[in-house]
Amino acid sequence: MCKVLGIDTSNYTTSAALLDTNDLTVVHSKMPLPVRSGEKGLRQSDAVFHHVRQLPQVLGNLLADSIEKPCAVGVTVRPRDQQGSYMPCFLAGETVADSIALALGIAAEKTSHQMGHILAALYDCNALYLVKEKKSFIAFHVSGGTTDMLLCTPSGDITPNIEHIGGSLDLKAGQLIDRVGIMLGLDFPCGAQLETLAVQSTVDIHTAPVIRGLSCCLSGVENQCADLLKKGAPREYIAGFCIANVYAALRAMTSAALQKYGDLPLIYAGGVMSDRIIADKLSEEFGGKFASAQFSCDNAAGAAVYCALRKGLI
Repeated sequence: MCKVLGIDTSNYTTSAALLDTNDLTVVHSKMPLPVRSGEKGLRQSDAVFHHVRQLPQVLGNLLADSIEKPCAVGVTVRPRDQQGSYMPCFLAGETVADSIALALGIAAEKTSHQMGHILAALYDCNALYLVKEKKSFIAFHVSGGTTDMLLCTPSGDITPNIEHIGGSLDLKAGQLIDRVGIMLGLDFPCGAQLETLAVQSTVDIHTAPVIRGLSCCLSGVENQCADLLKKGAPREYIAGFCIANVYAALRAMTSAALQKYGDLPLIYAGGVMSDRIIADKLSEEFGGKFASAQFSCDNAAGAAVYCALRKGLI
């Protein structure tokens, strides 16, 4: 047995991970991309630059204590598993992964960032059997760039087919959370800070999510939060209002999907799903599986798991 290296260079985190195929443990190494206070994100050119600078340190931290070379390398090279899916930031990770694999005399296994999120969540929830036994399930990928509801079905390959069946028709959940957070004076990315602020609110919040079939609309929530701020509403109430609306939208989408596709297993992945307010409520109502924060937020474990599955190592 051996250790599999995973690399992920998404928009805001440089990530690497080692999966030990003997005991199935994962060791992470991550560095967030630097975003100046008050800014809402990074240009892709800046993201690529920071990934290139940070990858040697991230990999050095991860591999410094390893007494054996990786036997395989997995890397995320695109946002989604669909034609035309592309973001320059993934080139940094792909180039380094190809270089390491070439030095080892092997080929890197390449997948999407979205597949990585799904597999990382399945791994952390002890649910990789859904893939190995070729069972269908519904996966949510909810982050700064996506609010996707996905039907995952068996394929001729080890990993499932992914069909987009619902999502946000305008603003993504993570975008909403970051925009409201910046509005309230928080630093980007704002998810953890907004959650901390929201739990301080003791006022009941009533929501009316805008749902179109299996999809939602979230841009109106940003406008409502801006109006609340102008009217002098407490910051903690606005934070709670934002998170409550994200939960209400995901709840309505989940319910609609189960009604249409039957009682399939539910997996929730992506940075927004590390919010305990949202996760605890959805878990209580639907019994879905949620990864811990280190496997929900951007990470390279899913790339390592993908590689190990492809090579029959786990």
